[in-house]
Amino acid sequence: MSSKAPATPRLRILQFILIVVVGLVSFTLLAMPIGLQPTVQNVDVGSVAQTTYQSPRDIEYVSEIRTEEARKAAETAVLPVYSSPDPAIARQQIERLRTTLQNITAVREDELLTNTDRRSNIVALSDIRLKIETIDYLLSITDVRWDAVQTESLRVLEATLRRAIYEDRLDVAQAGVSNSVSLAFSEQQAALVTELVTAFVIPNSFFSQELTDAARLAAREAVKPIVKTYKTGETIISAGELITPADMEAFQQLGIIRPSQNWQDMLGAAATIVVSAVLVPLYFLRRKRTAVVNDPRTLIVIAFIFVIFLLGARLFADRTLAPYGYPLQAAGLLLATLFGLEVGLVFVIPLSIIAAYGLPNSLDLTPFYLLTSLIGLLALGPARRIWGFVRAGIAISLTGLAMLMAYRLPFYQPDWLGVVQFVGTVAFAGFASASVTILLQYLFAQLLGLTTALQLLDLSRPDFPLLQFLLRTAPGTYQHSLQVANLAEQAAEKIGADPLLTRVGALFHDIGKALNPNFFIENQIPGSLNTHQDADPEEVSATIVRHVTDGVQLAKKHRLPRRLHDFILEHHGTLITHYQYNQAMEAARGDLTKVDIEKFRYPGPRPNSRESALLMLADATEARVRAERPANDDDIRKLVNSVIETVQRFNQLDDTLLTLRDLHLITESFVTTLRGTYHPRIQYPKASVPDQDATMLAQRKK
Repeated sequence: MSSKAPATPRLRILQFILIVVVGLVSFTLLAMPIGLQPTVQNVDVGSVAQTTYQSPRDIEYVSEIRTEEARKAAETAVLPVYSSPDPAIARQQIERLRTTLQNITAVREDELLTNTDRRSNIVALSDIRLKIETIDYLLSITDVRWDAVQTESLRVLEATLRRAIYEDRLDVAQAGVSNSVSLAFSEQQAALVTELVTAFVIPNSFFSQELTDAARLAAREAVKPIVKTYKTGETIISAGELITPADMEAFQQLGIIRPSQNWQDMLGAAATIVVSAVLVPLYFLRRKRTAVVNDPRTLIVIAFIFVIFLLGARLFADRTLAPYGYPLQAAGLLLATLFGLEVGLVFVIPLSIIAAYGLPNSLDLTPFYLLTSLIGLLALGPARRIWGFVRAGIAISLTGLAMLMAYRLPFYQPDWLGVVQFVGTVAFAGFASASVTILLQYLFAQLLGLTTALQLLDLSRPDFPLLQFLLRTAPGTYQHSLQVANLAEQAAEKIGADPLLTRVGALFHDIGKALNPNFFIENQIPGSLNTHQDADPEEVSATIVRHVTDGVQLAKKHRLPRRLHDFILEHHGTLITHYQYNQAMEAARGDLTKVDIEKFRYPGPRPNSRESALLMLADATEARVRAERPANDDDIRKLVNSVIETVQRFNQLDDTLLTLRDLHLITESFVTTLRGTYHPRIQYPKASVPDQDATMLAQRKK
């Protein structure tokens, strides 16, 4: 079944504009601090030293540059590592050779064949390609010599395959087969054995990236850190020489000079922005996340959240503790709450990297932002309870403490007061992120009509005013909605759809019936007059169809999220009211020209999501089950399959992402739920119950 329609050109233009604008704003936030940083001298790696630099004092330090160079050299010196010869390959090839030899023997012993036929049969063998002169010799030798050739061929192949044969050295192994043939054989016999065996010599030892990486890692770890020592007055670099990374490291250790900030820094910032601006949209476009990429409002909100949180992070960047207390993690939590966990995970990665880029403490601030955000998102879960946000805040704080111990304390050793300040700052960041997320997700949901889990839970409460209105005015419809909600919610869990959204959408899908409750059969008293039978079919159909538009009006009046409007509009799709249409056709004696089918059609649109498609199927299934009362599981399954086939026949699922596997899971879920709801009841026998008061009075009289 097809997905949603591709994005329009106007939407593509909006996507491009947002990417460019966010990229330019991010680059500005990164480049301005870099351009304002002072420099001591215009010296950088690769430039020529204008003067001779000497050490102003004695110093001894671990040279990370030289250590890394030595480790890379040790890695480079490690040769590729191959796996051990695979005995299974040897056995397979020996068996293939044995089979080929048996086939050749069968050809040799077939007296009904001429020499030409024998030659043709051997040439036709698929596993071997022998020269014509070799075939002629093979057919001419005696059986005794042929048996010797077979035995020697098997022996030589086994001996050859016991040795390691690499893919890139297969020709060497094949060329060496002749050296393994017994010298007792004649030259022609040896050539025959060589030709037979060579065809079955294949690689049995393959390059192992894992073993090679392990060997290189071992070689790297074996290199001890290199300690560099300078004495006072010792020359570091002479004038006219090129400055190397090791020289620059010495300058930094001695405090002689700092690397200059120039166009390379700007280029690095631009590269970081470009990678983020390209990879994030490509991720969504390639995975066809149309719900995010093809919604202009969603794109604008995501861009706004990204820029605002990035701006705040850069404003607090020039302080010691503030960057660690800034609730950048709230951006990921907010995006996940509004648009799903995947959106939060994808956008929080570039945000964390860009926010810490170019800062003096970026090496510890980047993993701090990144890992606390990711762990907070995973701890948040479905965000259906306030406790989920509290749990996320605790996870952010604990992860932040771990990051400080891993990336900051080993290199910077503050006093106890500094430690307490850092702990308090990180704890504040966690709970501030949770609090900011709760506040902002409520504001965004109200202002933009977005749907959040907390909002859905609030709407699904039985005391919600619109549900209370439905219960009081249309109790039958209310009970029907509850049954449909149960059906759809269980099926949504089976196929991986959003069960909460599905349930709440089902609760409100028929609220339009509350404006004309007595017109619908589920709200009528048994035995009362059925208005559907006597009225004009077109008028009845119009009234039935109107419950969709009435429902949308009620949803707007009670400020239901726009996402729930889709359930109201799509739960009948573009189907028709079949009963009234058939009545009209009977009245017109089957004349299609006298009946306008469009007057019996729901306004639609067709379901555009798996959740609204589930509602359509659950709604139709529950109505038919209530009407037909199937007696067993087989009858229920047939009924469910009939509903699905009808919906598919009218192309109502074409705009959803439901697969055949999903439909099977939906069927089984519906059957299981309906079995528990409409199970048979025990018919208790009627019995007269004695009047206890009368019995006691009779006993007293006695």
